[in-house]
Amino acid sequence: MRFLLMANGEYGELEWYRPFKDDFDRIICIDGGTDRAMALGITPWRVVGDMDSISEEARAYATSLGAAFTVVPREKDNTDFQLALELAQKAGAGSIVVWGGTGTRLDHSLSNLFSATSLVLQGIEVCFCSPREYVYLVSRHLVLPGKVGDTVSLITVGDEAGGVTLRGFQYPLDNAVLDGRWQCAVSNVIVEPNPEVTVGSGVVAVIHYHGELP
Repeated sequence: MRFLLMANGEYGELEWYRPFKDDFDRIICIDGGTDRAMALGITPWRVVGDMDSISEEARAYATSLGAAFTVVPREKDNTDFQLALELAQKAGAGSIVVWGGTGTRLDHSLSNLFSATSLVLQGIEVCFCSPREYVYLVSRHLVLPGKVGDTVSLITVGDEAGGVTLRGFQYPLDNAVLDGRWQCAVSNVIVEPNPEVTVGSGVVAVIHYHGELP
């Protein structure tokens, strides 16, 4: 099943998400992400979190649509996002799209990306999507639906990624090892349609900018 996780990070232009809202089997709202769901007319399957950022209006909205609530203490070991990942995994997610999973809180952004790799290593596809960029967490193979001229960066998530091969990029790689302590695969450029990223071991975050660079 294809899951959508609506977190409480940055969304940018909210209307950008509207055409995709019916592409998912189940939708989990993470605390204040429920307010974005309400604004887009999205029906949550589940709302999870300590409820410190959800508005009363959004809470009533989700309740009226029959969403189940998983309410946890504010002081806890796991983040709300991690609890949502676990919930999606246990419910049989085969792929997960995350909206609002990154933003101005760098600690939250990094925590979310690193935490999601645990599911990727179990064979679950995870992609963080926003109007400015897509972040694909890749442990095997990805055919990137990008345009010639788009900027793409690879960030190793963990100590290292091995067997990394790039085809269709300005700077190709062939069975390379990328060191997580010295990131050297940023600001590549697509030069052919349907470029490919292959990863033999580890996880790589493939960041595809599909708008103007900041």
